[in-house]
Amino acid sequence: MGRRVVVSGGGTGIGLAITRRFAAAGDAVVIVGRRLEVLERAAAAVNEEVGGEPVSVEPADLADPEATSSVAEAISAGGSVDVLVNNAGGISSADARSLTELAEHWLTDFRGNVLTAVLLTHALTPHLSRPGGRIIAMSSVAGVRGPGSYGAAKSALHAWVFGLAASLGAEGITVNAVAPGFIPDTEFWDGRLSPQIIEPRVEGTLVKRPGTPEEVAEAVAYLASEKAGFTTGQILQVNGGAVLGRG
Repeated sequence: MGRRVVVSGGGTGIGLAITRRFAAAGDAVVIVGRRLEVLERAAAAVNEEVGGEPVSVEPADLADPEATSSVAEAISAGGSVDVLVNNAGGISSADARSLTELAEHWLTDFRGNVLTAVLLTHALTPHLSRPGGRIIAMSSVAGVRGPGSYGAAKSALHAWVFGLAASLGAEGITVNAVAPGFIPDTEFWDGRLSPQIIEPRVEGTLVKRPGTPEEVAEAVAYLASEKAGFTTGQILQVNGGAVLGRG
């Protein structure tokens, strides 16, 4: 078995593609998320695909400090962690009709996209391989140009990545983010796709097509690789040229 990899939100969409990518490379992958049945179904499918049981599951609500502490203890009991992919996230779709609802809408996006990454990373940092540990956060094109609470939450991840990269660099641990563009084959877009949604997003790319979870997984795999040891504190955009990578 190769490295030990932890993928939050590893049961569906981009997270599942990331899980497949690492498992196919011979790595042991722990997938973490709130829905045990989703995790178990994903693990069973990937294990059947690659043979053996490289994928295991640990259910937890990663926005809950106590639950995150418990799952980190369970993961670290199996040894050091070489790669941590903070993929858990989502978007609050409720319309706010009051300040109370607006506050909950913003807090939901912050908890789901920022707190899940911060808490799990903080809990597992003492158990990361030194040197050579890799931390990767899943951002979004919305964190570069998007509006509202979701864009603000993903942008907050960028600031966190920059600070964490600076604090862990001397220990040989890299910290980066991947910011996908339009990737329709994910739960994020369930029930929301229509020609009015798809066409302008595809037309806004330079390659005139949507992206795939597997293409995002390849970007994650590169940042997790030994050859990426000189890449840290970066936001790697995977958006078909919808937003150009200018600083």
